[in-house]
Amino acid sequence: MSQQWQERARPACLERRYRFASYDALRDFLDQAAALSEREGLYPDLGFGRDYVNMTIHADEDSGSLDERQRRFAQLIDEIGDQGVLT
Repeated sequence: MSQQWQERARPACLERRYRFASYDALRDFLDQAAALSEREGLYPDLGFGRDYVNMTIHADEDSGSLDERQRRFAQLIDEIGDQGVLT
């Protein structure tokens, strides 16, 4: 998982902003992130504009803390996010 992820305690979550060189690269990222979410059953909050995506991965409501599942998802998102990311 990239060091660009910020971990918050209240509420427990991971946050990161991805910036893209083009809208097409952003769109590809969103499509791949959606497929990953479906596969993993984990659905982060997304906010996006023309050249960026803000992503927040929340802890499971039952546990209230982040676990390996959320951290693994962040790592997988990093792997697809490296394509076209500026920062």
